[in-house]
Amino acid sequence: MGSSSLIDVLAVHADHLDESLPVQRRSSLVTALAAVPDRRDPRGVVHALPAVLATAVAAVLTGARSAAAVAEWAADAPQQVLTELGVFRDPFTGVHRAPDESTFRRILAGVDADALDDTVGRWVLACQPAATTGRRVYSVDGKTLRGSGPAGEQVHLLAVLDQHTGTVLGQVDVDGKTNELTRFQPLLGPLDLTAVVVTADALHTQREHARWLVDTKKAAYVFTVKKNQPRLYRQLKTLPWTKIPIQDETSTRGHGRYDIRRLQAVTCTGPLALDFPHAVQALRIRRRRLNLATGRWSTVTVYAITNLSAAQAGPAELADWLRGHWAIETLHHIRDTTYAEDASRLRTGNAPRAMATLRNTAINLLRLTGITTIAAALRHNSRNPYRPLQLLGLD
Repeated sequence: MGSSSLIDVLAVHADHLDESLPVQRRSSLVTALAAVPDRRDPRGVVHALPAVLATAVAAVLTGARSAAAVAEWAADAPQQVLTELGVFRDPFTGVHRAPDESTFRRILAGVDADALDDTVGRWVLACQPAATTGRRVYSVDGKTLRGSGPAGEQVHLLAVLDQHTGTVLGQVDVDGKTNELTRFQPLLGPLDLTAVVVTADALHTQREHARWLVDTKKAAYVFTVKKNQPRLYRQLKTLPWTKIPIQDETSTRGHGRYDIRRLQAVTCTGPLALDFPHAVQALRIRRRRLNLATGRWSTVTVYAITNLSAAQAGPAELADWLRGHWAIETLHHIRDTTYAEDASRLRTGNAPRAMATLRNTAINLLRLTGITTIAAALRHNSRNPYRPLQLLGLD
Protein backbone atom coordinates (compact mmCIF):
# COMPACT_ATOMS: atom_id res chain seq x y z
CA MET A 1 0.00 0.00 0.00
CA GLY A 2 1.53 3.35 -0.97
CA SER A 3 1.59 6.45 1.20
CA SER A 4 -1.31 8.09 -0.65
CA SER A 5 -3.56 5.05 -0.23
CA LEU A 6 -2.55 4.87 3.42
CA ILE A 7 -3.67 8.45 3.97
CA ASP A 8 -6.97 7.63 2.22
CA VAL A 9 -7.49 4.62 4.50
CA LEU A 10 -6.74 6.68 7.59
CA ALA A 11 -9.08 9.43 6.48
CA VAL A 12 -11.92 7.01 5.82
CA HIS A 13 -11.48 5.34 9.17
CA ALA A 14 -11.23 8.69 10.94
CA ASP A 15 -14.63 9.64 9.53
CA HIS A 16 -16.38 6.32 10.12
CA LEU A 17 -14.40 4.63 12.87
CA ASP A 18 -17.18 4.34 15.43
CA GLU A 19 -19.72 2.98 12.98
CA SER A 20 -17.38 0.46 11.32
CA LEU A 21 -16.16 -1.30 14.44
CA PRO A 22 -17.91 -3.86 16.65
CA VAL A 23 -20.01 -2.54 19.53
CA GLN A 24 -17.36 -3.67 22.03
CA ARG A 25 -14.77 -1.45 20.32
CA ARG A 26 -16.84 1.64 21.03
CA SER A 27 -15.78 1.23 24.64
CA SER A 28 -12.46 3.05 24.59
CA LEU A 29 -9.18 1.45 25.52
CA VAL A 30 -8.91 4.00 28.33
CA THR A 31 -12.06 2.54 29.87
CA ALA A 32 -10.69 -0.98 29.50
CA LEU A 33 -7.39 -0.03 31.13
CA ALA A 34 -9.25 0.69 34.37
CA ALA A 35 -9.12 -3.09 34.91
CA VAL A 36 -5.34 -2.93 35.45
CA PRO A 37 -4.80 -2.78 39.24
CA ASP A 38 -2.96 0.25 40.54
CA ARG A 39 -0.33 -1.03 42.96
CA ARG A 40 0.85 2.42 44.01
CA ASP A 41 0.32 3.81 47.48
CA PRO A 42 -2.79 5.99 46.97
CA ARG A 43 -1.26 8.72 49.13
CA GLY A 44 0.26 11.33 46.86
CA VAL A 45 -0.96 9.78 43.60
CA VAL A 46 -1.60 12.54 41.07
CA HIS A 47 -2.09 10.78 37.75
CA ALA A 48 -4.67 8.01 37.36
CA LEU A 49 -3.12 4.80 36.02
CA PRO A 50 -5.47 4.39 33.01
CA ALA A 51 -4.73 7.95 31.91
CA VAL A 52 -0.97 7.44 32.10
CA LEU A 53 -1.12 4.16 30.20
CA ALA A 54 -3.48 5.57 27.55
CA THR A 55 -1.24 8.60 27.11
CA ALA A 56 1.72 6.29 26.64
CA VAL A 57 -0.16 4.27 24.00
CA ALA A 58 -1.15 7.50 22.21
CA ALA A 59 2.49 8.58 22.12
CA VAL A 60 3.64 5.18 20.86
CA LEU A 61 1.02 5.49 18.11
CA THR A 62 3.01 8.47 16.86
CA GLY A 63 6.30 6.58 16.91
CA ALA A 64 7.57 7.32 20.44
CA ARG A 65 10.26 4.76 21.28
CA SER A 66 11.18 5.55 24.89
CA ALA A 67 9.84 6.93 28.15
CA ALA A 68 11.52 10.24 27.33
CA ALA A 69 9.83 10.40 23.92
CA VAL A 70 6.47 9.51 25.47
CA ALA A 71 6.85 12.33 28.02
CA GLU A 72 7.86 14.80 25.30
CA TRP A 73 4.77 13.95 23.25
CA ALA A 74 2.55 14.35 26.31
CA ALA A 75 4.15 17.68 27.18
CA ASP A 76 3.41 19.00 23.69
CA ALA A 77 -0.14 17.62 23.47
CA PRO A 78 -2.96 20.21 23.38
CA GLN A 79 -5.16 20.55 26.45
CA GLN A 80 -8.13 18.99 24.63
CA VAL A 81 -6.09 15.86 23.87
CA LEU A 82 -5.06 15.58 27.52
CA THR A 83 -8.71 16.04 28.53
CA GLU A 84 -9.77 13.13 26.33
CA LEU A 85 -7.00 10.96 27.75
CA GLY A 86 -8.13 11.70 31.31
CA VAL A 87 -4.90 13.39 32.35
CA PHE A 88 -4.86 15.12 35.75
CA ARG A 89 -6.38 18.60 35.80
CA ASP A 90 -5.06 21.06 38.36
CA PRO A 91 -8.14 22.19 40.33
CA PHE A 92 -6.64 25.63 40.98
CA THR A 93 -5.44 26.55 37.50
CA GLY A 94 -7.79 24.37 35.48
CA VAL A 95 -4.83 23.24 33.38
CA HIS A 96 -4.10 19.60 32.61
CA ARG A 97 -0.60 18.62 33.73
CA ALA A 98 0.94 15.91 31.59
CA PRO A 99 2.94 13.22 33.42
CA ASP A 100 6.68 13.76 33.22
CA GLU A 101 9.34 11.25 32.21
CA SER A 102 10.00 10.03 35.75
CA THR A 103 6.28 9.33 36.22
CA PHE A 104 6.14 7.27 33.04
CA ARG A 105 9.27 5.37 34.07
CA ARG A 106 7.97 4.60 37.57
CA ILE A 107 4.58 3.46 36.33
CA LEU A 108 5.98 1.25 33.56
CA ALA A 109 8.45 -0.30 35.99
CA GLY A 110 5.81 -0.98 38.64
CA VAL A 111 2.73 -1.85 36.59
CA ASP A 112 1.23 -5.33 36.91
CA ALA A 113 2.54 -6.57 33.54
CA ASP A 114 0.43 -9.73 33.54
CA ALA A 115 -2.74 -7.71 34.15
CA LEU A 116 -1.78 -5.19 31.49
CA ASP A 117 -1.22 -7.88 28.86
CA ASP A 118 -4.40 -9.67 29.87
CA THR A 119 -6.47 -6.46 29.73
CA VAL A 120 -5.16 -5.44 26.33
CA GLY A 121 -5.58 -8.98 24.99
CA ARG A 122 -9.20 -9.19 26.13
CA TRP A 123 -9.97 -5.80 24.60
CA VAL A 124 -8.35 -6.77 21.29
CA LEU A 125 -10.37 -10.01 21.22
CA ALA A 126 -13.55 -7.99 21.72
CA CYS A 127 -12.52 -5.76 18.81
CA GLN A 128 -11.77 -8.58 16.38
CA PRO A 129 -13.94 -8.60 13.26
CA ALA A 130 -16.44 -11.43 13.10
CA ALA A 131 -15.08 -14.62 11.56
CA THR A 132 -16.20 -15.17 7.99
CA THR A 133 -14.98 -18.44 6.51
CA GLY A 134 -12.20 -20.82 7.42
CA ARG A 135 -10.58 -21.54 10.74
CA ARG A 136 -9.01 -19.10 13.11
CA VAL A 137 -5.26 -19.62 13.22
CA TYR A 138 -3.07 -18.49 16.11
CA SER A 139 0.74 -18.45 16.02
CA VAL A 140 2.98 -18.79 19.07
CA ASP A 141 6.55 -17.52 19.18
CA GLY A 142 9.04 -15.93 21.56
CA LYS A 143 11.25 -12.84 21.44
CA THR A 144 14.15 -11.62 23.54
CA LEU A 145 14.36 -7.90 24.35
CA ARG A 146 18.08 -7.58 23.77
CA GLY A 147 18.48 -4.15 25.31
CA SER A 148 16.75 -5.12 28.55
CA GLY A 149 19.87 -6.40 30.29
CA PRO A 150 23.21 -8.16 29.92
CA ALA A 151 23.38 -11.55 28.22
CA GLY A 152 21.63 -14.17 30.31
CA GLU A 153 19.46 -11.58 32.08
CA GLN A 154 17.46 -10.21 29.16
CA VAL A 155 13.67 -10.21 29.25
CA HIS A 156 12.17 -12.93 27.04
CA LEU A 157 8.50 -12.84 26.04
CA LEU A 158 6.21 -15.45 24.53
CA ALA A 159 3.28 -14.15 22.49
CA VAL A 160 0.28 -15.45 20.56
CA LEU A 161 -0.84 -13.73 17.37
CA ASP A 162 -3.99 -14.04 15.26
CA GLN A 163 -2.80 -14.75 11.71
CA HIS A 164 -5.87 -13.21 10.08
CA THR A 165 -5.74 -9.81 11.78
CA GLY A 166 -2.05 -9.73 12.72
CA THR A 167 -2.99 -8.72 16.28
CA VAL A 168 -1.35 -9.92 19.50
CA LEU A 169 -3.89 -11.67 21.73
CA GLY A 170 -1.64 -12.42 24.69
CA GLN A 171 1.89 -12.24 26.01
CA VAL A 172 3.70 -13.77 28.98
CA ASP A 173 7.12 -13.36 30.48
CA VAL A 174 9.56 -16.28 30.60
CA ASP A 175 12.81 -16.66 32.48
CA GLY A 176 14.78 -17.79 29.44
CA LYS A 177 14.53 -19.41 26.06
CA THR A 178 14.46 -22.96 27.45
CA ASN A 179 11.54 -22.03 29.73
CA GLU A 180 9.17 -21.17 26.88
CA LEU A 181 7.84 -24.71 27.20
CA THR A 182 6.45 -24.09 30.68
CA ARG A 183 4.75 -20.88 29.56
CA PHE A 184 2.92 -22.33 26.53
CA GLN A 185 -0.17 -23.38 28.46
CA PRO A 186 -0.37 -20.23 30.66
CA LEU A 187 -0.21 -18.14 27.48
CA LEU A 188 -2.96 -20.00 25.62
CA GLY A 189 -5.01 -21.15 28.61
CA PRO A 190 -7.22 -18.02 28.90
CA LEU A 191 -8.19 -18.18 25.20
CA ASP A 192 -11.11 -20.07 23.70
CA LEU A 193 -9.27 -22.37 21.30
CA THR A 194 -12.22 -24.49 20.18
CA ALA A 195 -11.59 -25.35 16.50
CA VAL A 196 -8.62 -22.94 16.42
CA VAL A 197 -5.43 -24.03 14.66
CA VAL A 198 -2.27 -23.30 16.68
CA THR A 199 1.01 -23.04 14.78
CA ALA A 200 4.37 -23.17 16.52
CA ASP A 201 8.02 -23.70 15.71
CA ALA A 202 9.99 -26.84 16.52
CA LEU A 203 10.71 -25.84 20.12
CA HIS A 204 7.02 -26.32 20.93
CA THR A 205 6.63 -29.59 19.06
CA GLN A 206 6.07 -31.39 22.34
CA ARG A 207 3.80 -34.33 23.13
CA GLU A 208 2.37 -32.59 26.18
CA HIS A 209 1.46 -29.51 24.11
CA ALA A 210 -0.26 -31.65 21.46
CA ARG A 211 -2.31 -33.59 24.01
CA TRP A 212 -3.33 -30.45 25.87
CA LEU A 213 -4.38 -28.61 22.70
CA VAL A 214 -6.44 -31.46 21.27
CA ASP A 215 -7.81 -33.15 24.39
CA THR A 216 -8.31 -30.17 26.70
CA LYS A 217 -8.70 -27.12 24.47
CA LYS A 218 -10.39 -28.87 21.50
CA ALA A 219 -7.93 -27.15 19.19
CA ALA A 220 -5.81 -28.31 16.28
CA TYR A 221 -2.08 -27.91 15.72
CA VAL A 222 0.45 -27.51 12.93
CA PHE A 223 3.93 -27.99 14.35
CA THR A 224 7.30 -27.73 12.64
CA VAL A 225 9.56 -30.72 13.30
CA LYS A 226 13.34 -30.55 13.70
CA LYS A 227 16.00 -32.67 15.34
CA ASN A 228 14.92 -31.81 18.88
CA GLN A 229 12.42 -34.65 18.26
CA PRO A 230 14.94 -37.10 16.76
CA ARG A 231 12.69 -40.16 16.40
CA LEU A 232 9.85 -38.16 14.85
CA TYR A 233 12.28 -36.29 12.59
CA ARG A 234 13.73 -39.58 11.31
CA GLN A 235 10.23 -40.91 10.65
CA LEU A 236 9.33 -37.85 8.61
CA LYS A 237 12.59 -37.79 6.70
CA THR A 238 12.25 -41.42 5.63
CA LEU A 239 8.66 -41.20 4.37
CA PRO A 240 8.37 -42.01 0.63
CA TRP A 241 8.39 -38.37 -0.49
CA THR A 242 9.59 -39.22 -4.01
CA LYS A 243 6.27 -41.01 -4.57
CA ILE A 244 4.14 -38.19 -3.12
CA PRO A 245 3.08 -35.48 -5.59
CA ILE A 246 3.53 -31.79 -5.01
CA GLN A 247 0.12 -30.53 -3.91
CA ASP A 248 0.72 -26.81 -3.51
CA GLU A 249 3.22 -24.43 -5.11
CA THR A 250 3.66 -20.69 -4.61
CA SER A 251 6.30 -18.22 -5.68
CA THR A 252 7.16 -14.75 -4.42
CA ARG A 253 9.64 -12.07 -5.41
CA GLY A 254 10.98 -9.37 -3.11
CA HIS A 255 13.82 -8.25 -0.85
CA GLY A 256 16.37 -9.22 -3.49
CA ARG A 257 15.27 -12.83 -3.85
CA TYR A 258 12.88 -15.12 -5.67
CA ASP A 259 11.27 -17.92 -3.64
CA ILE A 260 9.48 -21.06 -4.81
CA ARG A 261 7.71 -23.10 -2.12
CA ARG A 262 6.38 -26.57 -2.80
CA LEU A 263 4.32 -28.54 -0.28
CA GLN A 264 3.70 -32.28 -0.12
CA ALA A 265 1.28 -33.88 2.33
CA VAL A 266 0.62 -37.50 3.23
CA THR A 267 -1.82 -39.18 5.60
CA CYS A 268 0.10 -41.16 8.20
CA THR A 269 -1.89 -44.15 9.39
CA GLY A 270 -1.17 -47.87 9.59
CA PRO A 271 2.48 -48.58 8.76
CA LEU A 272 3.12 -44.84 8.26
CA ALA A 273 1.74 -43.89 11.71
CA LEU A 274 3.86 -41.24 13.44
CA ASP A 275 5.20 -41.40 16.98
CA PHE A 276 3.39 -38.25 18.12
CA PRO A 277 -0.01 -37.70 19.80
CA HIS A 278 -2.91 -37.22 17.40
CA ALA A 279 -0.66 -36.69 14.36
CA VAL A 280 -2.58 -37.50 11.17
CA GLN A 281 -0.76 -35.75 8.32
CA ALA A 282 2.93 -35.22 7.60
CA LEU A 283 4.11 -32.30 5.50
CA ARG A 284 7.27 -31.55 3.60
CA ILE A 285 7.91 -28.00 2.40
CA ARG A 286 10.79 -27.38 0.04
CA ARG A 287 11.79 -23.79 -0.50
CA ARG A 288 14.01 -22.95 -3.44
CA ARG A 289 15.49 -19.46 -3.20
CA LEU A 290 17.29 -17.47 -5.87
CA ASN A 291 19.53 -14.65 -4.70
CA LEU A 292 18.92 -12.08 -7.42
CA ALA A 293 22.20 -10.31 -6.68
CA THR A 294 24.45 -13.39 -6.91
CA GLY A 295 22.35 -15.63 -9.15
CA ARG A 296 22.79 -18.51 -6.69
CA TRP A 297 20.06 -20.96 -5.70
CA SER A 298 19.65 -22.50 -2.26
CA THR A 299 17.22 -25.15 -0.99
CA VAL A 300 15.72 -25.55 2.47
CA THR A 301 13.55 -28.50 3.49
CA VAL A 302 11.10 -28.19 6.39
CA TYR A 303 8.93 -30.91 7.91
CA ALA A 304 5.68 -30.39 9.80
CA ILE A 305 2.82 -32.39 11.30
CA THR A 306 -0.83 -31.76 12.06
CA ASN A 307 -3.69 -33.58 13.75
CA LEU A 308 -6.06 -32.47 10.97
CA SER A 309 -7.01 -34.95 8.28
CA ALA A 310 -6.78 -34.23 4.57
CA ALA A 311 -10.55 -33.71 4.55
CA GLN A 312 -10.27 -31.13 7.34
CA ALA A 313 -7.28 -29.22 5.96
CA GLY A 314 -6.15 -29.29 2.35
CA PRO A 315 -2.65 -28.57 1.04
CA ALA A 316 -3.36 -24.94 0.15
CA GLU A 317 -4.71 -24.22 3.64
CA LEU A 318 -1.76 -25.92 5.32
CA ALA A 319 0.68 -23.98 3.15
CA ASP A 320 -1.10 -20.71 4.02
CA TRP A 321 -0.98 -21.46 7.75
CA LEU A 322 2.71 -22.33 7.66
CA ARG A 323 3.50 -19.16 5.73
CA GLY A 324 1.17 -17.24 8.01
CA HIS A 325 3.21 -18.33 11.02
CA TRP A 326 5.88 -15.94 9.81
CA ALA A 327 3.47 -13.08 10.53
CA ILE A 328 4.63 -13.14 14.13
CA GLU A 329 8.18 -12.68 12.86
CA THR A 330 6.88 -9.65 10.96
CA LEU A 331 5.59 -8.28 14.27
CA HIS A 332 9.02 -8.74 15.82
CA HIS A 333 10.62 -7.08 12.80
CA ILE A 334 8.35 -4.03 13.15
CA ARG A 335 9.18 -3.70 16.82
CA ASP A 336 12.90 -4.01 16.10
CA THR A 337 13.12 -1.72 13.07
CA THR A 338 10.29 0.80 13.40
CA TYR A 339 10.46 1.05 17.20
CA ALA A 340 14.16 0.12 17.65
CA GLU A 341 13.12 -2.22 20.46
CA ASP A 342 16.46 -3.99 20.77
CA ALA A 343 18.17 -0.63 21.21
CA SER A 344 15.93 0.28 24.15
CA ARG A 345 17.73 0.53 27.48
CA LEU A 346 14.67 0.35 29.72
CA ARG A 347 15.73 -2.18 32.33
CA THR A 348 13.97 -1.36 35.59
CA GLY A 349 11.29 -3.69 36.92
CA ASN A 350 8.52 -4.46 34.44
CA ALA A 351 9.35 -1.50 32.17
CA PRO A 352 10.86 -3.56 29.29
CA ARG A 353 7.84 -5.85 29.08
CA ALA A 354 5.32 -3.03 29.60
CA MET A 355 6.90 -1.00 26.80
CA ALA A 356 6.75 -4.06 24.52
CA THR A 357 3.05 -4.33 25.39
CA LEU A 358 2.52 -0.69 24.44
CA ARG A 359 4.19 -1.34 21.07
CA ASN A 360 2.01 -4.41 20.53
CA THR A 361 -1.05 -2.36 21.45
CA ALA A 362 -0.21 0.42 18.99
CA ILE A 363 0.34 -2.11 16.21
CA ASN A 364 -2.91 -3.87 17.15
CA LEU A 365 -4.86 -0.62 16.98
CA LEU A 366 -3.54 0.15 13.52
CA ARG A 367 -4.16 -3.34 12.20
CA LEU A 368 -7.70 -3.41 13.56
CA THR A 369 -8.45 -0.45 11.29
CA GLY A 370 -6.97 -2.21 8.26
CA ILE A 371 -3.55 -0.55 8.23
CA THR A 372 -0.50 -2.71 7.54
CA THR A 373 2.16 -0.10 6.69
CA ILE A 374 2.94 0.67 10.31
CA ALA A 375 5.88 3.07 9.89
CA ALA A 376 3.95 5.30 7.48
CA ALA A 377 0.93 5.27 9.81
CA LEU A 378 3.07 6.38 12.76
CA ARG A 379 4.46 9.27 10.73
CA HIS A 380 0.92 10.20 9.74
CA ASN A 381 -0.19 10.18 13.38
CA SER A 382 2.82 12.22 14.48
CA ARG A 383 1.65 15.19 12.40
CA ASN A 384 -1.60 15.61 14.33
CA PRO A 385 -1.93 14.88 18.09
CA TYR A 386 -5.66 14.24 17.70
CA ARG A 387 -5.22 11.27 15.37
CA PRO A 388 -4.25 8.75 18.08
CA LEU A 389 -7.52 9.52 19.87
CA GLN A 390 -9.47 8.04 16.97
CA LEU A 391 -7.58 4.77 17.31
CA LEU A 392 -8.10 4.75 21.06
CA GLY A 393 -11.85 5.15 20.59
CA LEU A 394 -11.92 8.55 22.26
CA ASP A 395 -12.72 11.01 19.49
